[in-house]
Amino acid sequence: MNHTVIVATSRVIKLVANITKVLSYPFHWVLPNLRFTLPAHAEPLLKGGTPSRIPRVIWQTNFTDRVTLPVYLNYLFNRLMAPRFAYRFMITEARHAFIAEHYPEILPHYERLQIGAAQADLWRLLVLHRFGGVYLDIDAHQIWPLSRVLGETREELYITTRRGELSNYFIASAPGNPHLKTLIDQVVANIQAGTLNNVFHITGPGVFNALLPRDEVPTVSYRHAVNQGSFTNEHFQYIDKAEGKWHRQQRHTPVIRPETAPEVPPATERQP
Repeated sequence: MNHTVIVATSRVIKLVANITKVLSYPFHWVLPNLRFTLPAHAEPLLKGGTPSRIPRVIWQTNFTDRVTLPVYLNYLFNRLMAPRFAYRFMITEARHAFIAEHYPEILPHYERLQIGAAQADLWRLLVLHRFGGVYLDIDAHQIWPLSRVLGETREELYITTRRGELSNYFIASAPGNPHLKTLIDQVVANIQAGTLNNVFHITGPGVFNALLPRDEVPTVSYRHAVNQGSFTNEHFQYIDKAEGKWHRQQRHTPVIRPETAPEVPPATERQP
């Protein structure tokens, strides 16, 4: 990949995306209740293509499938940048159903998570471990064709931030990835311990940075693959969710619901 070409392409995409984001303010001022529906399933726009070890599927989740114009434009752009990828989307209830079906042993731990972002963090690891594919946050967008970013022989790929740390807003993996299993086990252990109260460290990027061997796993800079927040922002993402983003929620809501102690039956009274 030519670094100069990719960076230039990224800047053009960011400029155009930001223009659409600004124009969305008057759009939703005139039409405040208009929403667009993200499909639960969508087949690739183009057939064929070279087979790869990472399944050609994009996974996303959100608390609702009814979204504002900026979020929908972000979705459409990702579809255009990955035309040979299928698309799969799950709302909160669908995530729960997926885990109940495929990971019933993890469901009780998942149900203790009281913040949607934490639930989504664990779900993305499970769905990729089960089926493989590419996970993208709802505000993440590609800046280079996804098939070229992944290649044909990689079995996993992680994103690095501006500071060189790992993040989880983009994850690509073949099914059955042992690194994902390690992350899943640690998230479950964090929930069981119940000593932390920050999504970042319980289920999010903090777990990736603590556990993944940086000299072994393949990574790509966000500058060469995926950016966030160009098409949309917190206002447009959470316009229908009064609690707002996870970092606001966790100020007043514990991330992990305390484990309920089993009820002890009352002792039988002795008869005189």
